[in-house]
Amino acid sequence: MLKRIEHLGIAVSDFESTEMVFESLLGAKAYKTEIVESEGVETMFFKIGESKIELLRPTNSESPIAKFLEKQKGGIHHIAFETDDIDAELARLKEEGYELIHQTPKGGADNKRIAFLHPKSTARVLVELCQDAK
Repeated sequence: MLKRIEHLGIAVSDFESTEMVFESLLGAKAYKTEIVESEGVETMFFKIGESKIELLRPTNSESPIAKFLEKQKGGIHHIAFETDDIDAELARLKEEGYELIHQTPKGGADNKRIAFLHPKSTARVLVELCQDAK
């Protein structure tokens, strides 16, 4: 079962200026930056209430974020939902007919296990499922 919106992922090409915007907007500094080699991104997290904002900057030209920025020039990239059992949730959604990008979860930023659903099956919105890593 999906519990809540865990974070919104926003693709950016300039971390420094975007960081200043979100620090000013939210009145708080980022609590974490991290490179996720498997996705070719550097992430920066801001906390707002029970949810988070994740800024994503590509670390190489083959990164999905680099390709997104080529087409969209930035903006909301994905919405992430928290679950207590990502494996069961992936099985449920697959049974419901959703197209999975990842058949099994993998390691992601902020100590999470993650998997994405293809936007073709989610009203053109890239959806991430995430669960705290054990």
